[in-house]
Amino acid sequence: MADKTGPDGLSRRRFIAAAGAAGTVGIAGCTGEDNPDNSFGPGGSGGAEGEGLVGNISLAGSSTVFPIASAVAEEFQRKHAGVDITVQSTGSGGGFANFFCKGRTDFNNASRSIAEEEKRNCSENGVEWHKINVATDALTVIVNNETDFVDHLTVEELRSIWKPDPVETWSEVRDGFPDETIERYGAAETSGTFDYFTEAVVGEEGAHTQAYQATEDDNQIVTGVSGSQYAIGYFGFAFYQGNTDRVKALGIDNGDGPVKPSLETAQSGEYAPLSRPLFTYAAQDSMTKKHIAEFARFYVRQSANRELIAESIGYVPNTDEQMREQLDQLNQFIQQA
Repeated sequence: MADKTGPDGLSRRRFIAAAGAAGTVGIAGCTGEDNPDNSFGPGGSGGAEGEGLVGNISLAGSSTVFPIASAVAEEFQRKHAGVDITVQSTGSGGGFANFFCKGRTDFNNASRSIAEEEKRNCSENGVEWHKINVATDALTVIVNNETDFVDHLTVEELRSIWKPDPVETWSEVRDGFPDETIERYGAAETSGTFDYFTEAVVGEEGAHTQAYQATEDDNQIVTGVSGSQYAIGYFGFAFYQGNTDRVKALGIDNGDGPVKPSLETAQSGEYAPLSRPLFTYAAQDSMTKKHIAEFARFYVRQSANRELIAESIGYVPNTDEQMREQLDQLNQFIQQA
């Protein structure tokens, strides 16, 4: 899959990886005029009817959805230079708790559905929201490229590594594995990836060993796993695709034999139980601003853009039918704003 060029000639994947390390990317409009409000917060004026779109848009949330949001923001800004967009990688839960449900952002990207406590938090602060499915991910379990003793794990073996009272050595996972201590790298507890992984693998959301290096920066997971033959980690498929020279993906055996993560196996559901939908949540008050409503529509349309979502980033795009259904629902939400 060919990389697409991004700002300053960087490939889109490398640009997103570099931005992900910092946790924030700003897609600034080039209007030649000073912006009176560059703060990280809900967008400003949407411009008069018939004029070019002008204003600020803010997104926070999932590191897994971060590459999609960054790419969509970049494409939107190319069409609308008067719009400044800030995308921050905070983790799904961190985005809901610290930004979106406090009315500080226009969108929250999420790699799992909004939790009941987050719904209450939004409601208490008067934040009405709409969920948009933007892609499908194959949550990927990785090891070092030089790790030659394992190429797949059963769900039960994976559970033994990540449950609250996990095994300590690889030899305890399977006979024939080396008697070496397991080094674990994974998502922080504020991450939707953490929530989804623990529920799908361990069987209960949040039920995860504390004996691991937790981070919201997927680049740190790559660095940790690529530095040790006895390390294991997990993150979204797009980050794996950008680092195949440093880590390898394990097949997952859910009872019917090992299946490697790919766009095809995620789309078919064969890669179970780690195929998952990805979302962005839109704030209803923000939809009263024309530039933000148009961005929301653009985001939905791009969810079916195979070149962008699949070939450039590495997730499964929506079908045209799914996209149109999402767009119809969004337009109804916008009309209610």
